Amino acid sequence: MAIVAGGCFWCLEPVFSQLQGVKLVISGYIGGDIPNPSYEDVCTGTTGHAEAIKIVFDPTVIDYTVLLEVFFLAHDPTTLNRQGHDIGTQYRSAVFCQDSVQQVLLAKMLETFATENNFGKPVVTEAHMGGEFYPAEQYHQQYYAQHANQPYCLAVAAPKIAKIRAQYALRIKAE
Repeated sequence: MAIVAGGCFWCLEPVFSQLQGVKLVISGYIGGDIPNPSYEDVCTGTTGHAEAIKIVFDPTVIDYTVLLEVFFLAHDPTTLNRQGHDIGTQYRSAVFCQDSVQQVLLAKMLETFATENNFGKPVVTEAHMGGEFYPAEQYHQQYYAQHANQPYCLAVAAPKIAKIRAQYALRIKAE
């Protein structure tokens, strides 16, 4: 399992859902102070939660490092507490490692980014160990699949999906 936060979960969920080896992607909230937050709670920016996705994957098909690569390509890890027009701590860039192996792999990747200046600016992605993940309300699950023609999905999610399809064509599930 992997948990990442990088802006609106509507935009990250379909990026990962298209990858071979990804069994399930759940939109939700993590990193905050109250149990069982609602979307309305998180949107206030006062709970400390980030919109995030939980990725259940088969490590014999896709490994954690590839998931991290996709994550860093699918959002801007250099903007603090925002992605595009979505502003607030709930839209921060963060990785919630599930074990020490994930923690080491993330640390190595972040060190490489810092050394090689891959993004032209410092990466502000937070690195956390664990945390309680709360699934979002049902209407947020597989939102893009149900609302692909919604203007926000067309403007924000669709380009991210296309970018990952182009970069990882051999890892995309057959349709």
